[in-house]
Amino acid sequence: MGIQRPAWLEALYTQKFFVGCSYHETAKKNEKNICCLDCCTSICPHCIPSHRFHRLLQVRRYVYHEVVRLDDLQKLIDCSSVQAYTINSAKVVFIKKRPQNRQFKGAGNYCTSCDRSLQEPYIHCSLGCKVDFVLKHYKDLSPYLRTCSTLTLSPDFLIPQEMGEEETQSTIVDSEERMSWSSGSENNMSVACNQSQIVRKKRSSGLYVCGRSANNYKVVVNSDNEDMATSMISRRKGIPHRSPLC
Repeated sequence: MGIQRPAWLEALYTQKFFVGCSYHETAKKNEKNICCLDCCTSICPHCIPSHRFHRLLQVRRYVYHEVVRLDDLQKLIDCSSVQAYTINSAKVVFIKKRPQNRQFKGAGNYCTSCDRSLQEPYIHCSLGCKVDFVLKHYKDLSPYLRTCSTLTLSPDFLIPQEMGEEETQSTIVDSEERMSWSSGSENNMSVACNQSQIVRKKRSSGLYVCGRSANNYKVVVNSDNEDMATSMISRRKGIPHRSPLC
C-alpha cells in the first residue's frame, strides 16, 4: 500500500498556528507562524534558535485561512492543478479545505472536494483537496512527494529582537534626562509666571489697578491718573439733561 500522508503534512493540518507560544508567553510577537518539518510542530520566531538546523516552513494568513508560499511548497510536494493566489507579489496556496455551503452550478472548473469555483486549468482549491483526491483515486501519494533536505525561511521574514541591556540603559538615561528637563522647565516657567503674571487688586475706591507680582514688587500708579480713574468709576448716572423746549 502506498504512503498515506507524511508526518510534516499531517502537522500542517493538525498544528495550531497564529496562537501564542506557551514557551514564550511574555515575549512580544510570539505567534506561531512557522512549522518545523523535522519536529512536526508549530513554533514562534523566538523558537528559531532551537530549530536553526531544521527545515522551517513559514505559514501565512490570507482571508482568515492559513497559506504557504508556492515556491516553498513545491520543494516538498507537487502542487500542480492547485490554484494559487498572489499576496505581496508572491504566490501562495491554501493548506486546508474551504468548503462552501452552496454547490457550484455554473460553467467552468470547480474544486474536486469543495465545489468551489476555480480558474482554468485548476481543479483543486487547496493542498488538502489535492491530497484527498490523490489518495481517493490512486491510493498512493509517494509519486507526488519530493525530496527536500534543507528548507529555510524567506529573506523577508523578520525575527523580533529582544530588548538588550544597552537599550535598557539608554531608555533609563533618556527618562532621567526627560525628568530633569521637565523639572528645569517647570522652575523656569514658575519664574516666568512670577515675572509676567498680572494680578488684579481691588482698591477701596473701586479702581482695579494692575501690577506685577515678583518678590513683593508693586507698581506705583501716578496720583493724577488714579484720581482721574477714581472719579470716572465712582461717577454715578444722574438725571439726563434735555434741551429746553422752544
